[in-house]
Amino acid sequence: MNHFDYQGGILFAEDVAIPAIAAEIGTPFYCYSTATIERHYAVLADALAAAGLETTICFACKANPNLAVIRTLAQLGAGADVVSEGELRRALAAGVPAERIVFSGIGKSREELAFALDAGIMQINVESEPELLMLSELAVAAGRVVEVALRVNPDVDANTHAKITTGKKENKFGIEWTRVREVYAIARALPGIAPVAVACHIGSQLTEIGPFREAFLRLRDLVSDLRADGTEISRLDLGGGLGVPYDGETPPSPAVYAETIAQTLGDLGCRFIVEPGRLLVGNAGLLVSSVVRVKRGATRTFVVVDAAMNDLMRPALYDAFHAIRPVVEPAADAAAAPVDIVGPVCETGDTFARQRDLTPVEAGDLLVFETAGAYGAAMASTYNSRPLVPEVMVKGDRFALVRARPSYEDMIALDRRPDWQTA
Repeated sequence: MNHFDYQGGILFAEDVAIPAIAAEIGTPFYCYSTATIERHYAVLADALAAAGLETTICFACKANPNLAVIRTLAQLGAGADVVSEGELRRALAAGVPAERIVFSGIGKSREELAFALDAGIMQINVESEPELLMLSELAVAAGRVVEVALRVNPDVDANTHAKITTGKKENKFGIEWTRVREVYAIARALPGIAPVAVACHIGSQLTEIGPFREAFLRLRDLVSDLRADGTEISRLDLGGGLGVPYDGETPPSPAVYAETIAQTLGDLGCRFIVEPGRLLVGNAGLLVSSVVRVKRGATRTFVVVDAAMNDLMRPALYDAFHAIRPVVEPAADAAAAPVDIVGPVCETGDTFARQRDLTPVEAGDLLVFETAGAYGAAMASTYNSRPLVPEVMVKGDRFALVRARPSYEDMIALDRRPDWQTA
């Protein structure tokens, strides 16, 4: 469910008409619904509580790092899962308490680990033995003892897109299943390290419960072995990955997900951390774009819009599907015809949809790309020297610009000419 609906034939975000935002901000832009974010968080939190699970929900900031989005979730009680110093700084700036922040990622630098130690975050998810040794050295130098989880690679196929699966042995993430006990033994002996948790994340956009269950059962066996070895495991970080509907998928509900955790891990006496990203914000965002022109070619018709692959990378990167609909509701008897919906970037890959049925549009009409709140603005770039797309947040009958579109002057001013080039 989201809060984007037609009212009187015009698409609204909550109680704000999309054309009113477009008139003030210009297109393209992202639009986020506060009510949808709040609803998704409540559904997940209620499901976990109903299953009897003591859980910290840490929003995966990589899905949408806008401060207004993170702040909305922080005010509901969410923590943050971060994968860089930049995301950690954003989470802190948005008001997430340090004690609700988890730092994941395989390539944390010495400087990033030192910053995390100084910030006093809840947990660092260690993904290799060299990282563990570096963290111990830094913790000792800082006079700190840091609580860590070792991220386990359970070699479980998430049955998702190859570019977003993370839990198979050929993936770069985590510590190989067969070496986990060995590395925990090293962690127990290292100064400055308190190995209190196990972490696992098998992929993104999962639409089946089976892979979760398989991974959780492996974690269950591992916790038993680690406790027998003398490691006091008190937390389990289960990552994220629960999918959302893009094109008719029916992912497991938060209730089914929570019940699966309870059935497989609920009697271990552990506190849980879950790290949803897309689940909380994907369906809470739209990308709004204007039609530039309709171009009729020899074999097909192209609807050229002012959004491009640099604004929404997912279709070009993953062949991802986003539903597309006009802001003005089509008449009930309007006939749809297949068109290619494309952007202005100089790449054939700058194509959002091929032979998608769409009712007639013309230059100046507004279209929206749905379920764009996750990995949309977060992955945007300035390719073709296009300004980063602005972001808007709606709450009730109000909207606010929460990231401005930079001017061309701002963009050019970031570059510096070397001193050997004449003026």
